[in-house]
Amino acid sequence: MSPLQEAVAATFASDGTLACTADGFRPRAGQTQLALAIARTIDQGGELVAEAATGVGKTFAYLVPALLSGERMLLSTATKALQDQLFTRDLPQLAAALGVPVRMALLKGRASYLCKHRLGFADAALGSHELALRVALAKVAQWAQATRTGDLGEMPGLDERSPVIPLVTSTRENCLGAECPQFRSCHVNQARREAMAADVVVINHHLFFADLSVRESGMAELLPTVRVVVFDEAHQLNETGVQFLGRHLATGQLLDFSRDLLAAGIQHARGLADWMVLAGNVERAARDLRMAAAPAKTSQRLRWALQQPDGVDGAAWALALTSLGQALAAAQRALANVAESAPDLARLHERAADLGERAARFAAPAEAGVVRWLDVAAGLRLIESPLDIAETVQTKLLAQPDVQGEAQAEANPGTHGPRRAWVFVSATLGADARLSWFTGPCGLEGAEVMQIASPFDYAHQAALYVPPEMARPADAHHSAEVATLAGDIAAHLGGRTMVLTTTLRALRTIGDALAARFVGRTGPEVLIQGALPKRVLMERFRAGADDALGRGCVLVGSATFWEGVDMPGDALQCVVIDKLPFPPPGDPLVEARCQQLEAQGRSAFADYSVPAAAVALKQGAGRLIRRETDAGLLVICDTRLTSMGYGRRLLAALPPMRRLRGQDELMQALDQLNDQRTGADAAAESD
Repeated sequence: MSPLQEAVAATFASDGTLACTADGFRPRAGQTQLALAIARTIDQGGELVAEAATGVGKTFAYLVPALLSGERMLLSTATKALQDQLFTRDLPQLAAALGVPVRMALLKGRASYLCKHRLGFADAALGSHELALRVALAKVAQWAQATRTGDLGEMPGLDERSPVIPLVTSTRENCLGAECPQFRSCHVNQARREAMAADVVVINHHLFFADLSVRESGMAELLPTVRVVVFDEAHQLNETGVQFLGRHLATGQLLDFSRDLLAAGIQHARGLADWMVLAGNVERAARDLRMAAAPAKTSQRLRWALQQPDGVDGAAWALALTSLGQALAAAQRALANVAESAPDLARLHERAADLGERAARFAAPAEAGVVRWLDVAAGLRLIESPLDIAETVQTKLLAQPDVQGEAQAEANPGTHGPRRAWVFVSATLGADARLSWFTGPCGLEGAEVMQIASPFDYAHQAALYVPPEMARPADAHHSAEVATLAGDIAAHLGGRTMVLTTTLRALRTIGDALAARFVGRTGPEVLIQGALPKRVLMERFRAGADDALGRGCVLVGSATFWEGVDMPGDALQCVVIDKLPFPPPGDPLVEARCQQLEAQGRSAFADYSVPAAAVALKQGAGRLIRRETDAGLLVICDTRLTSMGYGRRLLAALPPMRRLRGQDELMQALDQLNDQRTGADAAAESD
């Protein structure tokens, strides 16, 4: 073993540092195995892809060797919530326990930080009828006087969905950079300066790939100085990367530009152009573009293989894009005459040119090797992206020059420093030994791969039930039957039930049915995604488990609720999944990936759809058992799991839970969960 590996092994030993300092720590063979593998990767450099199932303790497994190595580390997570947890809790506690002096920094994207300059004229951009926004803006202005970091996530009571946030934050398009009068005290620049001086920098995947795309956030200077890079929740890397490495044009961008054009024009160049007309023309063109796509259904991605998206009138679409280009060109000409008079106007001139280039790009045929689609879910977004991030990872990450220390460079001019260590970890990365669902699209086929099973005793702690008489997923009655079964279980358990759906339509149907069933009764409170922010819903759900009347909650969620939900103990005792989470066949990106596989002579269903469903199913199932003392029930309301040949592959991907064979065994399992909870409560009271 190397000195680093020896130090790591000692730290995780039964009499080591963590056993003496970390509350609740117990040695786990899988955690030590993962930590030693990461230590070896840090020593030698290269790429390690590790799937560490729930309960392994992957966070400490990568933090301990990274901190003990003394190397500079970049740590990227999929969510801001985990980012904040690592920075405010895990990293400080572990560094203190190890006695490692380390300087840490938290770096988020622009949209997370208050922009003092935009706050200064946000009020002028509001209409007289927007009283609620003015009230919210006043609260932000008051908070701005006291904040040190400018991180809006620290502001009490601010909903992350608040429409005030775009008014008081900057984007790459509207930031004035060094020309901004608030540049020296800018919160974004302050966060970047702290990151450049830190030993450990915590970021998120969105920021990482946004920077790879535009080289704007400071990562271009930061990454070459970092020796160790860890991607936690790495299963989201490909989809996040695809989102940022492509091109897009949104009506929201156009409306923001129109609003800023009017406000800055009147403030800095009143009377030098008809800013109201220019801004109105851009706004009208944006709305006409949305109207050209009006026949399309909302909450839908439209294929765009031809000159216009599917289902959209070609002549109307072309006219709308032409009108948009003309409106932006007119704004650009007017701004060119006054750009030197104020930094705001100079930046608006650049934005007009950039938006015009994007409109022209989408008016022309798509290039080879990309997929283009129209997203009409919220406003309108025109999107063009690669199918995966493999080429970007190979050319922009792994091919980067190795790190070279100053001392080594002086002693041996022209030599290379140690190879950079890349670590990719997640609880779910694939369904085969090579984790090809992840490594293929991410360009990591040559990486070292390891899988570490969960230490949980799933056969004892959890049961799996597939209702044998459930209607098939394509049946019109399927969602209603799911709601009935979920309601029966929730009533029996006193809430403590989460229903995960694969579509928003099922979310609404099941949520409405459960709400109607329990309205006005003493049964569980029904919480539905979208009614409140996710964080608030989770707090309500946890509080319901401790309700004095035993009422509890049943939560119905989709999308983000399939992962990132951690409720140990008896707060959550049953997870109901409505159907197998196959990728949606009508999605343009999914369709393009399937066509690519078919062109290679492979099976799109066997090589893409089934592995993707297996990973998503493992994510959903992973919400149930979070600690060694948890017990629960997983219900998958899709008979294809037991009747179709591919069901065996999906069952094999799930944790090894015991199987329930019928209604009687289901009721026995529910009674057992109630008895265990009652016994635990009685024991706690006697203590």
